[in-house]
Amino acid sequence: MFDPATAGIIVAIMLFFLLSMGVHIGVGLGLSGFVGILITINERAALAQLATVPFSTTNSFTLAVIPLFILMGALATQAGLTTDLYKAAYNWLGKISGGLAMATTLASAAFGAACGSTIVNAAVFTKMAMPEMTKFGYDKRISAGCIAASGTLASLIPPSILMIIYAVITEQSVARLLVAGLIPGLMSAAIYMLGIYLVARARPDLCPIPDVIITRREKWESLKGVWGITFLFILVIGGIYLGFFVPTYAGAVGAFGAFLIVAAKGKLNGKMLVDTFKDAGITTSTIFIIVIGGIIFARFLTYTGLVGDISDWMLALELSPFMYLVGFAVLYLLLGMLIDPIAIMVMTLPVMFPILTSVGYDPIWLGVIAIKLAEISLITPPVGLNVYVVRSASPVPLRLEEVFAGVTPFLMMDFVTLGLLIAFPSIVLFLPNLMS
Repeated sequence: MFDPATAGIIVAIMLFFLLSMGVHIGVGLGLSGFVGILITINERAALAQLATVPFSTTNSFTLAVIPLFILMGALATQAGLTTDLYKAAYNWLGKISGGLAMATTLASAAFGAACGSTIVNAAVFTKMAMPEMTKFGYDKRISAGCIAASGTLASLIPPSILMIIYAVITEQSVARLLVAGLIPGLMSAAIYMLGIYLVARARPDLCPIPDVIITRREKWESLKGVWGITFLFILVIGGIYLGFFVPTYAGAVGAFGAFLIVAAKGKLNGKMLVDTFKDAGITTSTIFIIVIGGIIFARFLTYTGLVGDISDWMLALELSPFMYLVGFAVLYLLLGMLIDPIAIMVMTLPVMFPILTSVGYDPIWLGVIAIKLAEISLITPPVGLNVYVVRSASPVPLRLEEVFAGVTPFLMMDFVTLGLLIAFPSIVLFLPNLMS
């Protein structure tokens, strides 16, 4: 048997080798954790993890909210809520400098309140908004960058799948975390819109104002289309905030509410339901595989004492709390260039969460900071998952470097938001502290 330090090196090398070979991140984490337990404890302990972790993880009452929120988002998409949102935002903002991009940001943020998935958000708005913006003369780079960055807002604006993953890993309140993401998410969207306006004013050739007349009556009538998202948001987040039901029940109520909206719009049919449940099932399975693999990997770190050893070593450095936070941010941004946010969280939080909370950081505030860093990693090269989604889903011919060039100004805006959240923790904690 190997000592924990040697086993840790072997497992780390094995994990990065598997990832470099294109192995699914969940499989790579689980296999590496299995081998780590095998070479440090024994074969029986390693096999016991394979036998128990998949069931105990997927049997979790807390994690049951993930497929429900995913289903709610899928049904909301089928109901055409994204089209209604974009039309309303376009009617109200289209005649402002950068208005189409601002409308995309606002509609994407609103849809995040029903979706919870950055990938779905980015893919939906790429197909819908990219042709519109390019048709009216918008630069392809700024259009693609706006869609990729705005898609990340679903990570913060509740309901957020990443928030639920964080809550499960760190054993925090899902309800408080979901509510904590609301103001930072809206602030992120507002900063995006302000940044777009300033860019459009400085470079009108990138974001020309459409030569289209929109009457006041058309503006007000378009607001009728936002009732569906408003209904779902009040139903889910209002119910959680007021204590009417826990997040898992809120997911079930939200999914049923989205089902009723689909029925009310006359879009309910057997084929649609089968496709919707199939897509939701595939997305849920992908997330659960990552979580299961991450938990097996975390068990290896815990059983061998590596978590405690690393924590003790880092705390012995006696750095300031801010420097520990900077190290956490750098780690997230570096890993975000290589792997997806869920994998980053299941890999790092078992080690970093005890360190950061022990030096005084609030766990709810830390969750929002972690999610914001995950948002940034979604548009950071060379991986930038949302960038690849926009590139793949775009009906307009796009090169990958064009999308990365387009997200650069949005990355700078994200760092402004991150700085404000760090400087003023009350932005995050105001709403959760009002909850009973």
